[in-house]
Amino acid sequence: MKKNLMMRFRSIRTSIIFSFAFLIVFALLIFFVLSLRFTREAVLENSTEYTSQLIGQVNDDIDSYIGYMENISFLVASNSDVRDYLFEETLSEERKAELRERIIEVFKTLTDTRDDIANIALLPKKRECLINKGNSELNPFISVPDLSWYQEAVDAGGRAVISSSHVQNVIQGSYDWVVTLSRNISRREEPEAGGVFFVDLNYSAISDLCERLSLGSRGYIYILDENGGIVYHPQQQLIYSGMKQELITEVMNTEASSFLTEDGRLYTISRSEETGWIVVGVSMESELMRRVDAALKIYLLIAVGLFMAALLLAYLLSDEITKPIKALEHSMKEVEKGNFAHAALAVRDNNEIGNLSRSFNIMTEEIKNLIDQRDKEQQIKRRSELRALQSQINPHFLYNTLDSIIWMAEWGKNQEVVRMTSSLAKLLRRSISNEQEVVTVAEEVEYTESYLTIQKMRYKDKLEYEIAIEKEILQAKVVKLILQPLVENSIYHGIKYKEGKGTVRIAGYLAGGCTCLEVQDDGIGMEEETLEKIFEKHVRDTRSNGVGLKNVNERIQLYYGAEYGITFESAPGKGTTAKIRLPYQKEGAEE
Repeated sequence: MKKNLMMRFRSIRTSIIFSFAFLIVFALLIFFVLSLRFTREAVLENSTEYTSQLIGQVNDDIDSYIGYMENISFLVASNSDVRDYLFEETLSEERKAELRERIIEVFKTLTDTRDDIANIALLPKKRECLINKGNSELNPFISVPDLSWYQEAVDAGGRAVISSSHVQNVIQGSYDWVVTLSRNISRREEPEAGGVFFVDLNYSAISDLCERLSLGSRGYIYILDENGGIVYHPQQQLIYSGMKQELITEVMNTEASSFLTEDGRLYTISRSEETGWIVVGVSMESELMRRVDAALKIYLLIAVGLFMAALLLAYLLSDEITKPIKALEHSMKEVEKGNFAHAALAVRDNNEIGNLSRSFNIMTEEIKNLIDQRDKEQQIKRRSELRALQSQINPHFLYNTLDSIIWMAEWGKNQEVVRMTSSLAKLLRRSISNEQEVVTVAEEVEYTESYLTIQKMRYKDKLEYEIAIEKEILQAKVVKLILQPLVENSIYHGIKYKEGKGTVRIAGYLAGGCTCLEVQDDGIGMEEETLEKIFEKHVRDTRSNGVGLKNVNERIQLYYGAEYGITFESAPGKGTTAKIRLPYQKEGAEE
């Protein structure tokens, strides 16, 4: 049958054109059937992904916002004046007045620089409360210890606790709609002392983050806390009055990232690991399906274009296409092996295949040139990326350091101001310098010690550090900026959440012909599952440096090979040890 069909045409060109036309028509029929079947699912999937990205951004913005407020609460809780006011057993009236004035001054600075702070207060168990700028008092008709956010702070120990949105009535004459961040400040040896610090965040700060995004003319965003309480809803008053119902139980119980209701509402969910809040985006299916007709028109235009292109291609390739196939196949195999020198074709005919052969020769030559050019560009790009990574410094770290310098200057601690400013200058000078990609161990340790000096002064009694480097490796050459990210990781993820003082130890020694550097902390440690995923790429944490552990490890392996890099040892409650293994290279050796 196939032979009889081919005999009806006088030329291969006609056969090829007919065959191409038949295959394309058949493919287009399948294309339209599949398009009609799956267009709705594709639109829903794309809309879900788009909405997920939007509400994920809202979640990231809220995490960053709440994280900044947590840092404020941590700095206040670590403040020496606050702790003296809470825990000193005997305070003279003069000393008490001095501490009150200094703490209130801190509160004034925070409220003057942040419009989104409604209230800020320290509620001691044994002494007078300090509220806002010192001119506010507690509501005499409210029992503060019975308030839910107060109890949650006490139960959480020293962790910061975020409440749902509520009317704050603890301060006399003030009834703001707020979200409360509270932290308990206590000591094990003095359970009867201490107190609770809290910051009330204006509800409008949360609503502004949500209202600036659009999910269609009828879509909206709302936020639930980890217990299902409504933190934000564009029609919150209607929900509280019972005039509107919202899907809360379904959202809390589902494990999916999205689901579609019977009434045509698409719910997209993003959960925050930082706050426990759930951001929910609600889109209307009817609005999403408006894109289907436009998509079908585009499919039709694409199909017509493909059909015409296929017919044109069949016409161009039909005449005498089989003669030089073997030679072309052989040359293509040489190209597959990367042997471009033996891939050139001898062109004898001045027809379509001859043109194709000449084009193939030109193409292989261009590919060879492009590969050579790509290799050179990749080398330049890798070095540029290294310099970019080496010049990163976190604006939050710089802001907090400068803020600490301002506070110490206001308190008259001139020596500490000089020391921290000097350390910051060294840190910035090394960070922005791209003249050297490789430095000595002594220079790398000096840079890291400047960073540790700043962090120790910021965290005061929270952090200690020790440095022990063998003389044999002080002048050994290492890639720049590999110690400081590990130290930063130890502080932010190990020491910061530990109760009491923590210590970071930096050691360096020569072992087996290799330079070995270790960063050890006695912080909270890590679970085995977390340790296994430590080099996976996560969303950047704006509270720590952009130069992550993955980038440090990749830079080491880029310079020295896959057998070198970083290894970790950790256990919950026992701290973490990061070990860097590098080839030993003396100062002056060729790279």
